[in-house]
Amino acid sequence: MDYIKYLDGGFSVIENLKVSGAREGKYGVTIIFCPNSTASAVFTKNKVVAASVKYTKNVVKNGIVSAVFVNSGNANCFTGEQGLKDCETLVELVSKDLKIPKEEIAISSTGVIGREMPIDIISKVAYESLSKLGSEPENSLAAAKAIMTTDTFPKECAVEVTLTNGEVVKIAGITKGSGMIAPNMGTMLSYIVTDAIIPSKDINNALKQAVDLSFNMIVVDGDESTNDTCLMMANGESGINVVNDGEIDPNFQEALNYLCIDLAKKMARDGEGATKFIEANVCGAKDQNDAKLAAKSIISSSLFKSAVFGGDPNWGRIVSAIGYSGCDLNPDIVTIAIADDTDDVDLVRKGEILAFEGTPYLERAEKIMQSKNIKVNIDMFLGDGEATAWGCDLTYDYVKINAEYTT
Repeated sequence: MDYIKYLDGGFSVIENLKVSGAREGKYGVTIIFCPNSTASAVFTKNKVVAASVKYTKNVVKNGIVSAVFVNSGNANCFTGEQGLKDCETLVELVSKDLKIPKEEIAISSTGVIGREMPIDIISKVAYESLSKLGSEPENSLAAAKAIMTTDTFPKECAVEVTLTNGEVVKIAGITKGSGMIAPNMGTMLSYIVTDAIIPSKDINNALKQAVDLSFNMIVVDGDESTNDTCLMMANGESGINVVNDGEIDPNFQEALNYLCIDLAKKMARDGEGATKFIEANVCGAKDQNDAKLAAKSIISSSLFKSAVFGGDPNWGRIVSAIGYSGCDLNPDIVTIAIADDTDDVDLVRKGEILAFEGTPYLERAEKIMQSKNIKVNIDMFLGDGEATAWGCDLTYDYVKINAEYTT
């Protein structure tokens, strides 16, 4: 895809966009200021949702978002009416400082569930963050860092895309997520801005497609968050409309997919306690839905994730995960292979087991399993369905991190 170019600098590549981030201990606040942007978002499907999710759902209904407030350290979830009041307090703070309507301010939270917001501390950090708003690469990096919780590194991405008519627009985004990762129509917390002109309904369509291929195809631990939010804004600074006759420019859609996949893979790599990155590629499924079921089942399997951590090429756990995924499967014709960056080997080829004890197939597989990047390649020979999912191994440190999370 030579029409997509990766850019350094994160949000700094977008004109008329200011961002910032500040922290005090475990509490952080990120501000994204992008006046009069068309916007849409997707959210968690968990039946328990944070106050910020309820609040922001109402904001994006109007299709215009000028600023986003994000705090880390407290999820503001299962906090009753007080949680919504705290959203109002923080939105009011931003509204007065930036002189924009409250109705155009979205809000997100991440952190511990079931504890009231430490509003005094968050407000203090919010004022500090507002004072640091800027459009330089360091501002984007600070914004990505301020929303981190158990993340070990900040996650940002920016691309430039040449449209089918030769015009050029940019897209940039940041995200956070390390644990409680099993998205279902959303992702931990992710914010995307483009300088293109796009109506909010078209943003929603493009975002849903990108999310389904990216954030909804990663699993760290199988726990779907109460706060998942993926919000996209278009400020139109390029003056270029990427929607023609009701259709999104295909190159723009591909670039948005690329950006979301990049951010999603960074989250999977940064899974809590992770030491290895897993990619599951499925082809030959009955259809795309079956391929997605199989791929996600593989990277969701606690048994297989544990095997990856231990360097064990236990392909039985792979085929078992496919078998209970709900997809159509004929074990007599399936091919199962694993690979790293330098080698690949078939463990089962069209139903024939190759990786018996003492075979060169198993020896190569054992060597591959010591790598940091593990690929599982499945061909089901049932149709043309294809899908890719991403995840990480399950380690002792994952248990340790979550055993001590609130203490």
